[in-house]
Amino acid sequence: GLFGTLDNWQTLARRWADEAGLRVVSVDLRNHGRSFHSPEHSYALMAQDVRALLDHLALAPARLTVLGHSMGGKVAMTLALGYPARLAQLIVLDIAPRFSNMEHQDDIIAGLQSVDLSTIQNRQQAEAALAPRIPQVGVRQFLLKNLYRREDNSFAWRINLPALVENLAAVGEEIAAAQPFLKPTLFIRGGKSDYITADDKLHGIPTLFPNSQVATVPDAGHWVHAEKPNEIFGLVQRFVSVIN
Repeated sequence: GLFGTLDNWQTLARRWADEAGLRVVSVDLRNHGRSFHSPEHSYALMAQDVRALLDHLALAPARLTVLGHSMGGKVAMTLALGYPARLAQLIVLDIAPRFSNMEHQDDIIAGLQSVDLSTIQNRQQAEAALAPRIPQVGVRQFLLKNLYRREDNSFAWRINLPALVENLAAVGEEIAAAQPFLKPTLFIRGGKSDYITADDKLHGIPTLFPNSQVATVPDAGHWVHAEKPNEIFGLVQRFVSVIN
């Protein structure tokens, strides 16, 4: 998702590999993690990036499941709708294809921009600088996974913050397509999250993904995989086992 890294999935990815025997490929999207930086940031481009990776790795479409959370979920939807022959099924965590208002990201962006990386000596100082704008400890820790030391011992963000700020409106864009994705699709929503609503389940999702189901994880918010990893492990394992 936005501001995330593949490290957020490390524990679940290892479990799916070790306990379920799945081959798992974790991906940092452009302008995130260890992937390349670009001034351009759109769902069409990110879907093309992922398709290029799938082709490079020669992953067989007949057994391929693509999973994404939030912004990554919209990338996964765009990939499935644009290149349906490239995958067998789709899993989307806590995001609907409709337009998303990005104003709720304003405090996070302001917090990240307020950190003077030229004066930061350690992660504790960086967290203290984020705290006035971002009071939630869990959100600060999530964001601080983007902080790293350069070879000269100075700190930097792995995310391309200027590009993400410039293209923030595009991150909220609705996902649309001329033709629906007809293959099996699983949407997983957090029971306390409003990113997938009752109207989404009745109209928005079935229009583009008619062969879909929506599972709800009780007592989970938007970061459902971080809050309820065991439930996500089981839901994904059972869904993927059909083609494996």
